[in-house]
Amino acid sequence: MTSPPFRLAGTQAGSAVGGAFCTPQTAPAPGGARRARLAELDPNFHCSVIGTCLSTADLRKLLPRHLPGLDRTHTSELDLHHEAVQLAHDAGAGAKALHKALDERHDAPLQRFARLKTEDALEQAWQQALANGEVPGAYWAVMSHAHGTPALRKKAFGDVHMLSHLVGAANRADIRRLQALERDNVELSERLERQQLRLQQMAEDRQALADRLALQEAALQRPATPASALDAQLATLSAELGAREQALAHHTGRREAAESQMQAERQAREDLQARLDKALSLLGALQQELQGVETSLAGQFAPPAESEAGVLRGRRLVYVGGRPSSNQTIRAMVQAAGGELLLHDGGIEDRKGLLAAALPRADLVVFPVDCVDHDSMGTVKRVCERHGVPFHPVRSASAASFAALLATLAAPQNAQAGPDPVSPVSRFCLRHG
Repeated sequence: MTSPPFRLAGTQAGSAVGGAFCTPQTAPAPGGARRARLAELDPNFHCSVIGTCLSTADLRKLLPRHLPGLDRTHTSELDLHHEAVQLAHDAGAGAKALHKALDERHDAPLQRFARLKTEDALEQAWQQALANGEVPGAYWAVMSHAHGTPALRKKAFGDVHMLSHLVGAANRADIRRLQALERDNVELSERLERQQLRLQQMAEDRQALADRLALQEAALQRPATPASALDAQLATLSAELGAREQALAHHTGRREAAESQMQAERQAREDLQARLDKALSLLGALQQELQGVETSLAGQFAPPAESEAGVLRGRRLVYVGGRPSSNQTIRAMVQAAGGELLLHDGGIEDRKGLLAAALPRADLVVFPVDCVDHDSMGTVKRVCERHGVPFHPVRSASAASFAALLATLAAPQNAQAGPDPVSPVSRFCLRHG
């Protein structure tokens, strides 16, 4: 990889020459090498360092201190990332704060990498961290290391960039293997059928030899036939019968081995099909969430459609569990649709008794299966079924999953089902099935 896959809008034309990455812009301090600061790195590295090594929660906590006009709650993750990259490029107080946040978050990897003094040792440690899945801390340690070279930084940048392609490549490899297994299965079935036909023919030949042997034994009892000739014929037939039986046993073993191999290939194909179905199901859920987010974002710039507004208008929704950061976004979405949202954290700070009291008065109950305890989940299902309140488990506590649910509830088929667009009570748990 000789150049980054994109160039930031704020990158100056002179930041890279001929597609190669620049070296740090500030020389090391006298008396020895020192770590590179975030602002000193090539601007093309800022996007990957911030996106890989800092979480959205870190950016929401840090950026408003240096960007007074930034809305901590409603700013999208993409805008947060863009503002952080711009601060790093500006090389001011914001860049120093981002550098400090990176150091505090990845203190342990920084201390471990600080003991390495050569480029080879750094590259070996980076490859080991990449293999173990410890990418964020090791990536920041390599990019800012005092002995890091432009070539090593470019290699680490390329490794992080290629990680985004691995999942898709793995899925494609599984599909190719599944197709190959299906072809092998057809071939083995044809071979097994041929083996069975050969075994049937050999069994018929064996029966014919047995009949001939019986006739020869009967002929031995006739006085006119010389005993020596009959003995010779009997020995020949016996030898031929033994050879036939040996060949039959050999082909029987080959048939059993082919059947065992075919069974193993069938099991492997079923396992791959299950993995593929699971991956496709997850892909469908993510696409549905993305569509919900896009619909929600479009609603911020245009009046909501009648079907979308009617899902929650005048309704009381109880949201159980979730995370405080995404719950505020969900509250804004419900209020924008004309509904009322009641949040309950499942018993972390709110009393569990309040949950059982609030559910019968709700028009709709939603809970994320990845951020709610089993006890609260059981309470929601039990109380909602008792009082006939619809409830919907969503895949995650993100605002995207909630937006996907709203899009599903607002679909034309749900609107035509009757005056109540809320779907029936769900019996399916996205976490446990």
